[in-house]
Amino acid sequence: MTDSKTVIRDTKGIKHNPRGRIDRSIQAVGSFGEIYEAQCAHGPATVLAIGTANPSNCVYQPDFPDFYFRSTKSEHMTGLKEKFKRICDRSTIIKRHLYMTEEMIEENPDFYNSMAPTLDARQDIMVVEVPNLAKEAALKAINEWGQPKSKITHIVFTTISGVDAPGADFQLIKLLGLSPTVKRVMMYHLGCYGGGSVLRVAKDLAENNKGARVLVVCSELNSVSGFKGPTETDFHTLLGQAIFADGAAALIVGANPDTSVERPLFQLFSAGSRILPDSDDMVEGHLRQTGLSISLSKDVAKTISGSIGKCLEEAFSKIGISDWNSIFWVSHPGGPAILDLIEVTLGLKEEKLKASRKVLSEYGNMSSPTVMFILDEMRNNSMKEGKATTGEGFDWGVLLGFGPGLTVETIILRSITQAC
Repeated sequence: MTDSKTVIRDTKGIKHNPRGRIDRSIQAVGSFGEIYEAQCAHGPATVLAIGTANPSNCVYQPDFPDFYFRSTKSEHMTGLKEKFKRICDRSTIIKRHLYMTEEMIEENPDFYNSMAPTLDARQDIMVVEVPNLAKEAALKAINEWGQPKSKITHIVFTTISGVDAPGADFQLIKLLGLSPTVKRVMMYHLGCYGGGSVLRVAKDLAENNKGARVLVVCSELNSVSGFKGPTETDFHTLLGQAIFADGAAALIVGANPDTSVERPLFQLFSAGSRILPDSDDMVEGHLRQTGLSISLSKDVAKTISGSIGKCLEEAFSKIGISDWNSIFWVSHPGGPAILDLIEVTLGLKEEKLKASRKVLSEYGNMSSPTVMFILDEMRNNSMKEGKATTGEGFDWGVLLGFGPGLTVETIILRSITQAC
């Protein structure tokens, strides 16, 4: 049943209502379905540019135990220092970038006191420096993209380093001089799987908003949010200090790229998210007055490797791929144990996780930006070799993010061959 306000079209395309009063001043523009369809893109979201950034302070892993125990006034804990050296040696990390310097620790001695309420001081640093580091990565991505900043329509931003309002997304718009009408999505406190989450959200935005160009940003200062001195009973603090690092990454994502001025790199073919069963407390990040406290279970690697096959089967079933050596891999490393068990469980060739291992060794675990660094590593290698985007000659690939929950983000990628 229709009421007097219902509008339909006659065969001549002139609008009228059911009572016969014709409004000849308004011409029909199409059905609601046609109007909706015209607002959507006709093709998959595509990565159009990648930019990365790190703090200038670089710490080499063999030197880090001395730095850590010296700066936290803990050199008398010789047994614990030897244990920490072994953890650093097994991490396979060669160097990391940390915003936290010895001078900063001297100025803020409570940072290494695991019981001192330091959240305010940490927040004062992070709410300024997280957007600043994001700006560096974003400018690199925008410069590579080569288009005016005015064409950016959306921002999707994630960080586990600090929470504030207005947020890091708002601050980044100001720093970049973007339009105040840019649509924003701010995703706080996701952790290591956030790099997959922001791509999943950006994919939906790009494909459902014709002409959208989404600036995707991950920016993390783990050294500020979670730096603490060692204690005899807290293994989690030692592990976190040994593997986590700081960095930011930014991507430009959009559908239907204009190849006369844009250089498409990877299609975001599909995206999925799964919480692994019985894993709620395996990776936890709790914001306390003393800063961010990370808890990691010894069963994380086994749980992820035991479930990853099912995640891949669900993701690739529609395109008929079941040979995991026939695709390229962009896997969050977490730590070497995770990569080792994935490799063994799935029977992967050694080169499949080469890019993940290289980023882990040169940058450490930066949390959410890490997968984007790996994507950039693969792209750069292939450009040097004059090959397709992946450098492997395979069209299909997977990006995997792991984090608190345990949550697995699965993005199916398709590389785009470029002329060199």
